[in-house]
Amino acid sequence: MEKSILITGCSSGIGHHVALGLRQRGYRVLATARKPEDVEHLEQQGFEACRLDLDDSDSIRQAVEWATRQTGGTLFALFNNGAFGQPGAIEDLSRDVLREQFETNLFGTHELTCRVLPIMRQQGYGRIIQHSSVLGLIALKYRGAYNASKFALEGLTDTLRLELRGSGIQVSLIDTGPVLSRFRENAYLKFKQNIDTQNSAHRRTYAAVERRLAAEGPHKKDPFTKRPEAVLVQVIKALEAPRARPRYYVTTPTWIFGILKRLLSSRALDQVLNAVSNRENR
Repeated sequence: MEKSILITGCSSGIGHHVALGLRQRGYRVLATARKPEDVEHLEQQGFEACRLDLDDSDSIRQAVEWATRQTGGTLFALFNNGAFGQPGAIEDLSRDVLREQFETNLFGTHELTCRVLPIMRQQGYGRIIQHSSVLGLIALKYRGAYNASKFALEGLTDTLRLELRGSGIQVSLIDTGPVLSRFRENAYLKFKQNIDTQNSAHRRTYAAVERRLAAEGPHKKDPFTKRPEAVLVQVIKALEAPRARPRYYVTTPTWIFGILKRLLSSRALDQVLNAVSNRENR
């Protein structure tokens, strides 16, 4: 059985690293990216590559048709990795900005998954891996749009796993904490683009938020930040375990918050999360 895998968000960071690692492991990697120049770069690296914009239904349909042609109608796995983070206080998020966050992080992922499922149902097997976040388990201030999109992804995926029981298709979530990537750099661009800091009740805190986002680039190092290899390890487990786990945690903060959520009351957990947010936004 050829182990082909379709991966979204392969232009850089985790998606690109996972694509490289799985190709080295013998997988047939179908790499996708939103921008044509990134697709061209992937092709130059020897990948089978295609444009896939999660905000565009036609792009999703064309990418699945392309993947179907490439593999002769089969597909072993889908890694839904593409996403971005929109910073900002809840009251400063317009409906359009919140919709944009959900279009990419939830609706596009959902549509792509639903288009792949008939292929996997027909062949009687498959693996679907959803790249979620520690912020799909707990909430931190000024990350409300991203929190909400990942909480929704967790619920959608848990339901999908129940509905696919007995189909031969296994579904897993990967809950990632801080990992070296361009995520914060892209979040900073969205913050500058969509948040009116000067007319916000949170403008004083936003000064600290902006300093943090601007300072924490892809080469930022701290004891809790992992390299993308940590995600690749868990993706391999989700692909190759005879019985894939529902969730795989990546980084110490994910484990800590996952445990605290089960042990603490909501009010006690709120105190911990407030302290974490206040410390990082001083």
